[in-house]
Amino acid sequence: MKIGAVLICRYNSSRLPGKILKKINNKTLLAYIIERLECVQNLDEITVATSDKTTDQPIVDFCIENNIKYFRGSLQNVAERFLNCSIASNYDYAIRINGDNLFLDPKVVSEMISIINSNEFDLISNVKDRTFPKGISVEIINIEFYKKLYQKLTDPIYQEHVTNYIYENLDCGNFYHYTNKTYPAAAGAQLAIDTENDFNVAAKIINSFDDDHTKYGFEEVFKRMIEFQRLQ
Repeated sequence: MKIGAVLICRYNSSRLPGKILKKINNKTLLAYIIERLECVQNLDEITVATSDKTTDQPIVDFCIENNIKYFRGSLQNVAERFLNCSIASNYDYAIRINGDNLFLDPKVVSEMISIINSNEFDLISNVKDRTFPKGISVEIINIEFYKKLYQKLTDPIYQEHVTNYIYENLDCGNFYHYTNKTYPAAAGAQLAIDTENDFNVAAKIINSFDDDHTKYGFEEVFKRMIEFQRLQ
């Protein structure tokens, strides 16, 4: 069984253009996310899935320069890009990771991967009902299941948002909802990088770390975010 992380990103994001290659301490957001993914247990491969448009060439250039595997596909049909990337990489399960998930928690992803071996789930997700912060979203999808499901994704909204159809049709497969039981105070908090303010707060959090950023899980990141907000 091959498990791969598909890191979905584009350069011209609407609210914060170029954010995926914006730097904190001379390191891009993309590099931070990949370093965190490299700490995940039982993950076989990481692929950056961007579009085939010229606007996303800077992402491809970064991947080539840093020997990072990449895939190019449709800009608008993100579901197709995710699926085709997974098929081309021969993934049995693909972990969908968004390019705004700077503080992705390797421990959470590792624990979710371990669930795969206990049953043949079509989707293992921590997104439903938001018991985790935004930006800590993880969805592990059985690709054989998604191949069949994709035929139903004719509405552009489902093509743009890879898993929305599943959450609106929970009877279409066998799903496991992974919940945050250790630190409920962080549920729904904004740890994703959507705006310039999110980016500035993230920079403060990273600069406050005494150890490598990969050592800090979502609980510690959340606590520091709250502290910085209190001091404003």
